Amino acid sequence: MADFLRRRREALRPGDVGLSAGARRRTRGLRREEVAGLAHISTDFYARLEQRRGSRPSEQTAAALSRALRLTRDERDHLYELAGHTAPPRTLRTDHASPGLQRVLEGLDVPAQIVSDLGVTLSQNLLAEALVGVQTRHTGLRRSSVYRWFTDPAERRVHPEEDHPRHSRCLVSLLRAAHGHAGDDPEARELVDRLLRESDEFAALWERHEVAGRVGNLKRFVHPLVGILTLECQVLTAENLTEKLLVFTASPGSEDDERLARLSVVGSARGFFGSSAALGTA
Repeated sequence: MADFLRRRREALRPGDVGLSAGARRRTRGLRREEVAGLAHISTDFYARLEQRRGSRPSEQTAAALSRALRLTRDERDHLYELAGHTAPPRTLRTDHASPGLQRVLEGLDVPAQIVSDLGVTLSQNLLAEALVGVQTRHTGLRRSSVYRWFTDPAERRVHPEEDHPRHSRCLVSLLRAAHGHAGDDPEARELVDRLLRESDEFAALWERHEVAGRVGNLKRFVHPLVGILTLECQVLTAENLTEKLLVFTASPGSEDDERLARLSVVGSARGFFGSSAALGTA
């Protein structure tokens, strides 16, 4: 930890943290007292950390040092580990897709959508709307595809009936994983509590305590105009772990590839259905 702190301090320049370099600066990087001031701790305490003489910093002090040293998330997590603490979760759920992930979505020529860990679709391209319907139009708890799957029979029309039991298990196990990662998250807790009250099927599956962060990658879709498509779903996770980009593709030259090409021609069956695709289930 002492070496890590020293090297990160030496890698910074006064201008990086809004300080003046001054005319007689000889120290490489920031001075110890400057880091201590930025972290609102005593210079003596910080100096002892770098000299391997101090006690391990508390979680609050580790957080303050991370901000003072302008650490990246990976560096912050490393400092927490060196200090003997569990790093804070990398989760910040929002109602909007991350700009970088949105740019990737806009550059794709296959169905793709950005979803949250609770199954809320944040953004879709036109081919995704054509495949599974417009999922960004919902409000309240119905924004979650998990909630719709267990409370609205129409939600299930997008997948073959024989696939429904597997989808239900996958959705619940994925939600169980998201619920565990979120900690004391009011949004996740409200979703689970409502589903436990409103769906006996969900309640029975929730009691199994099955957990999965990702389950399979092949999905079958029933489309009213082009028929059944079997597509591979690739999942790209953003730095914000509450978001992921789902990309649906077919093997080149296959019948599914031909159906996907026809889908781009017939356009979006807007509002026809929703889909459990919004959590990346198998």
